[in-house]
Amino acid sequence: MENNNTQKEWSRRVLLIIGIWIGTSIISEARGQKLESTLLWKVEGDSIVTSYIFGTFHLLPQADFEMKEKVEQAFDASEQIVMELDMDNPAMQSELMQNAFMKDGQTLDKLLSEEDYQTLDVYMKETTGIGLVQVNRFKPFFVSAMLIPSLMEGTPASYEMTFVQRAMSREKEIFGLETATEQAGMFDNIPYETQAEELMKVVTEKKEMADLFEQMIKTYKKENIDRMYELILENMSDKNQEKFLLIDRNINWLPKIATFSMQKSTFYAVGAGHLGGDFGMIRLLKEAGYKVTPILN
Repeated sequence: MENNNTQKEWSRRVLLIIGIWIGTSIISEARGQKLESTLLWKVEGDSIVTSYIFGTFHLLPQADFEMKEKVEQAFDASEQIVMELDMDNPAMQSELMQNAFMKDGQTLDKLLSEEDYQTLDVYMKETTGIGLVQVNRFKPFFVSAMLIPSLMEGTPASYEMTFVQRAMSREKEIFGLETATEQAGMFDNIPYETQAEELMKVVTEKKEMADLFEQMIKTYKKENIDRMYELILENMSDKNQEKFLLIDRNINWLPKIATFSMQKSTFYAVGAGHLGGDFGMIRLLKEAGYKVTPILN
């Protein structure tokens, strides 16, 4: 029973964090122009019911967590909630865990030098209470996700889990834009060796990683979504990651957003990194013909 509870906690933690490293080929006059600094946008159109899209920060210190009144009002005005994943689906956690393992028998002890493995093992035990042997088959990115709380001070908070709780208390249905299998599968596009190098940085470059994390939080609190996007791009180990971590997903989400909003007023909550940039959700929605209005206050 204890192992099952531990596994559920791992999967929940991964779900909360995925996307920090995260949260198309159309040309328009709007490309390159600065977007207004706000995390919340109203989406309107002849074929849809008025909806809202909000950029989240998947996991941040409780001291930096703020649910502004404009967000609460948009949430309450919406009939259904759509996030990256359907986080109240009881089958999602097991689905995520099924996709957490590396392929072809690869393991962390094969990817890391003996010295790095021992260093990481000690750090894992100190920060999570879990030894590397328990996650030896996990994709390195998933292990990195488990270590993110070690970069912050205080109790972590999550917009996604807050929205889940509020949706359940208000009897609003929750849906996902992609499945756990689809989301976890993205990281098979990044070589495990590259993921392992990034994983070790959490330990060997902890101060730099913590400083970057703090910078991202400050930018998020200013609601500067274009700068959030830039920070993510600047810190990708491979610039090709932009395509399958951000652009392709944004394109895939666009018709799903149209379908959900045809039926009911919908509150969309996705990582803030998906909103800004030339191929972010805000510009894609505008180019698809929707009226997308920034909600500043």
